[in-house]
Amino acid sequence: MKTAPHEIDIAVTSIAIASDHAGFKYKAFLKSHLESNGIKVDDFGTDSPAPVDYPDFVRAAARSVVDGKNTLGIIVGGSGNEAIVANRHRGIRCAVVWNEQTARLAKEHGDCNMIAIGQRMMSKEEAIAVVDTWLAADFKGGRHQRRIDQIDEITKNQNGRTASDIL
Repeated sequence: MKTAPHEIDIAVTSIAIASDHAGFKYKAFLKSHLESNGIKVDDFGTDSPAPVDYPDFVRAAARSVVDGKNTLGIIVGGSGNEAIVANRHRGIRCAVVWNEQTARLAKEHGDCNMIAIGQRMMSKEEAIAVVDTWLAADFKGGRHQRRIDQIDEITKNQNGRTASDIL
């Protein structure tokens, strides 16, 4: 499948997508873009611009990635700070991305399985480019894997509980 300017060549089974009211418009746009490129999208809401609390929607999307129901996840809010909720789940690495470079590095260095986009921070065209760049990028491994392993060790042992245990 091709998308300009990037070719998406990873095995994406499905993508979880969620938003709050401030990201609803871009969520719908990105969902359509992904589906038009043959990617299955699991939409966790919200379904309108009416004010909502984002943790409920983000939590559901993140759990679907942790549980293996979706390969990757995208969160769209006003700012991208919604990533905080996703990162409370053990096994989720969600980066706030605001341009193609941060999206590429999120995958290459952080092996991020989720990204958070702020609708107020970029145009629709930039949002598509960010998502396509992230999907096309490959994790570099090596020293980056060592760092991910260190992060995983922190979440595994912190106070005897993981963030997922609390949520």
